[in-house]
Amino acid sequence: MTDSQPAIRLTGLTKEFGAVTAVDHVDLEIAAGEFFSMLGPSGSGKTTVLRLIAGFEQPTEGTIELFGKDVTKRAPFDRDVNTVFQDYALFPHMSVLENVAYGLRVRGMGRRERHERAMRALAAVRLEQMASRKPSQLSGGQRQRIALARATVVEPKVLLLDEPLGALDLKLREQMQVELKQIQRELGITFIFVTHDQEEALTLSDRIAVFNNGRIEQLGTPAELYERPASRFVADFVGTSNLFDDARSRALLGRAGEHSVRPEKLTVGTAELEGDGVRNAWGTVVEAIYLGSGIRIVVDLDAGTRVTVLEQNDRNRAHDDERGDRVVVTWHDADVIALEASDVRLPDAAAPAPA
Repeated sequence: MTDSQPAIRLTGLTKEFGAVTAVDHVDLEIAAGEFFSMLGPSGSGKTTVLRLIAGFEQPTEGTIELFGKDVTKRAPFDRDVNTVFQDYALFPHMSVLENVAYGLRVRGMGRRERHERAMRALAAVRLEQMASRKPSQLSGGQRQRIALARATVVEPKVLLLDEPLGALDLKLREQMQVELKQIQRELGITFIFVTHDQEEALTLSDRIAVFNNGRIEQLGTPAELYERPASRFVADFVGTSNLFDDARSRALLGRAGEHSVRPEKLTVGTAELEGDGVRNAWGTVVEAIYLGSGIRIVVDLDAGTRVTVLEQNDRNRAHDDERGDRVVVTWHDADVIALEASDVRLPDAAAPAPA
């Protein structure tokens, strides 16, 4: 972080569209120099919050502060922020250099100075050799980096990114995730990133706000959200979880309330394991899916619930599981995540015996 003053402070931020409340009294502080992501499904309010910060929408209630200054009523051009959109919005008739320098030209900067600044911005995204080309001559990833250079050349205090990687194919998207994080670190600008892709948010972010129905469901680091989700919604949306309602939690986990266990915390074998805090449950393999780096095994437990197990594809795997195999699923109490305030311990329940 580069400044003790928050880059963005939202207080009671609300946006209504007729009878629909898109953003519902959101309070949030984003630190200077932070890579901050807003994650959630379509309609959760994340994009509306981004548009409110940018000034493209006016809030129904609440305030927006940028480095301590109230910008709630200011026009988009009067806020020290810039936005990168999913479609990049590059001018096709201009060269790459002209595209990047456009914002400086609008601000009245002289030709020589804006050329130098634009070339430095292109160097930051490692595309200075493309300065004379037209956008149509670039790949999707290169156009995305040009859009970043154009947005950062005017040196905004905050850069807003509205699902900028959404149009890229999977491999290029993964490459750009790494590059985007490196660019943010080098520039030191506050990035506010909107996405519905939980893996992308976990990969890029210093902190994440998970949105649901216009509110922040949970705010924390990627590790906090993944390892300790606060609610059923976060456990189910951020990564994959095996969810247990109260009845199944009592039967299988020995606890009251709703709980979850991540697939990679479970193991599959042919014999029960023993030890403090170790639990076993027998079941039948429904499907074993080869993923390359791992194997996803779906098991119907005898206790009446279905779980997913994720195992690494390594030489330590004892055998390949097949549909119909009788197996025992094992986990540790320490890997059980409570999704409610109640986490009352119950006496151990005996696991069902193999059929």
